[in-house]
Amino acid sequence: MPDAETTDTVRIDELTWPELEALTKAGPPVVIIPVGSLEQHGPHMALGVDRVLPQAVAERVAARMGALVAPAVAYGYKSQPKSGGGNHFPGCASLDGDTLVRLVRDVICDFARHGLTRIALFNGHMENGWFLTEAADLALRQMIAEGVSGVRIVKLGYWDFISPETEATLFPHGRPTWELEHAAVMETSCMLHLAPGMVRADLIPDDPEADFPPYEIFPADLRPIPPTGVLAPAGSASADKGRAVIEQVVPDIAAALARAFTE
Repeated sequence: MPDAETTDTVRIDELTWPELEALTKAGPPVVIIPVGSLEQHGPHMALGVDRVLPQAVAERVAARMGALVAPAVAYGYKSQPKSGGGNHFPGCASLDGDTLVRLVRDVICDFARHGLTRIALFNGHMENGWFLTEAADLALRQMIAEGVSGVRIVKLGYWDFISPETEATLFPHGRPTWELEHAAVMETSCMLHLAPGMVRADLIPDDPEADFPPYEIFPADLRPIPPTGVLAPAGSASADKGRAVIEQVVPDIAAALARAFTE
């Protein structure tokens, strides 16, 4: 794998094609594709949280392991009431599932055709999960059909790497499910650490957890969704908690990717 210090940037869109070609021939490097969304994150955080967080983690992981970071996919699958508050809030602009699948599949395939056969999908939006799985599956099928060999794809959500010790720091009194953690303690803390200018600290809500029934209704029943769009209390968020998350998950993700691409 190329040494991260041989280039001035980990961002693939800041390289020239000869620079990228040289890195590809020497490696090839892992290419990390952050995939987020444009989604409401309460009255206290900007709409781009789900793009900012995986991209920030990706850039730190890439610098640590000599990987590259592709331009982030800034739109994702539709926000769901039980995990994101719903797509009815102003500013939520989402993709149909098949659109997201085809977009990510096409990007993976073009990278692979140019020799960049080690791809990591960094998901920052829970609702994207199965569509990224489908994109990876279709990309692998297409590359096999074209005779492109050696393609390996890893999909992850950075929150899945939060250790029990870090979780105890975030939630000393216990946490809700990750679905209800939308725009709450973890995301707010990470944004306070990584992008404090995108957080309105004086507007952080501390409302009770949302109470959803064990079924879904279509069209969506909006009544259980808190007016703020935040599904769990966020008042205990802090930049120190966010720093604890980032300092723990970055080396753990880098180590996991190194294993996944060398096994």
